[in-house]
Formats: sequence, structure tokens, C-alpha cells
Amino acid sequence: MAIDTKAVSSYLQNLPAIFSEDPFLGRFLMAFEQILTGLGDTGTERQLGLEEIIESISTLFDPRETRREFLPWLASWVALGLRADWTEAQKRDFLANIVRLYRQRGTRENLSELLRIYTGLSPVITGTEDTDFQIGVHSTIGSDTQIGGRIPHFFKVTVTMPNPDPATLQRQHQIATALIDLQKPAHTDYELEILFNTMQIGARSTIGVDTLLGSIEVT
Repeated sequence: MAIDTKAVSSYLQNLPAIFSEDPFLGRFLMAFEQILTGLGDTGTERQLGLEEIIESISTLFDPRETRREFLPWLASWVALGLRADWTEAQKRDFLANIVRLYRQRGTRENLSELLRIYTGLSPVITGTEDTDFQIGVHSTIGSDTQIGGRIPHFFKVTVTMPNPDPATLQRQHQIATALIDLQKPAHTDYELEILFNTMQIGARSTIGVDTLLGSIEVT
């Protein structure tokens, strides 16, 4: 930070006239004026003064405008982390919308949206209200219905993963489980089911590319 040794601080205008008689005081105050306002900086890259930094401090809390290094800090405010494979634009968009989603915390809509954001998959969440025995709708015992009463406070999350591999499946399963545990009401329990695209001749029929035979174990 370079200072013009001949410059006189404008702060002298705020002092009694007698202090203007000494040229040293004007140069002395110039250092403080430069720190506070950035005025008089003759360097190649002008540094912001403290007044300018304080005036723009609100931008640090705006996900759209804050500096990149502040994004993880903002994420810590809402007790969520940012995925390493997200682009900067995705991180900013997530943080800009997370407070709105937090107002719906504990609801099906909130959990569905967060799972979509974090995993890129579209979950189907069914609750206990969907387990009545209905012919042609819910009629498979042990699968989608129950005779003799419902499981209280229980819901099921189903996601379909296209072209999964063991590493991706493991990672997505861990992310989904951690997110559901964090967002669900404390008194509830759930089941997470991950489905795969099955073989369909002429549609999905290339093993290892767009279909899967058997299953992948999640540990």
C-alpha cells in the first residue's frame, strides 16, 4: 500500500482550523484515511478500505454474490455439506434455496427435493397412508400392503438408478441414508430401496452398459 507523502488528509476538515497549520498532521492522518477508505492508494491493485468492506459485508451472506471460498462456510450454517462433484453454480443454487426447503423440514416434499438435489435421482416416497389393501393397487402381501394393521410412523423411499456400478451405488446409498436420517422426524422409521433398470430387448439390453443382471450388494 503506497502513500503519497505530499497528500493531505481530508480529515483535517473535521478538526478545528488551528490543526491545519501543521502540515505534518495532514500527512499523518492520511495513513488512517487510506486504511478506512482506500483513498490515496497508488498501488497497481487498489485495496478496499475498511468502510467499503463493511458496507459490502452483506454480500458475504448472499450465495449468489459471495466469494467461492465462503460457500462451505455458508453451508455450515444450515448443517449440510456441499458435494465435491457439484459445480460452483450448483453449490450457489443449492444454498440459495436451502432455507426455503428448511421451512418444510420433516415433510415428504422437503425430503424428496433434497434427495433429488443431492443424488440427482427422483425418489418416490410412500407413507403408511398408502398401505391399505386395494385390489389392483396395493395387493401384494409383504410388498406393498399389510393385513392386520399398519406399521406406525413408517415410510419407504424408492429410487431408480440407471446403469449403476458398485462404487456409485455405495456412494449414493450412503448419501441418501445420511440425508434421510438427518431430515426425517425423530419418531419415524423408514426403508430405502434402490432399483435398477431391468433388461428390455431393443430398449436396454447391453450388459454393463445400460442394464444389469442380478443385483449389487450394498454394505
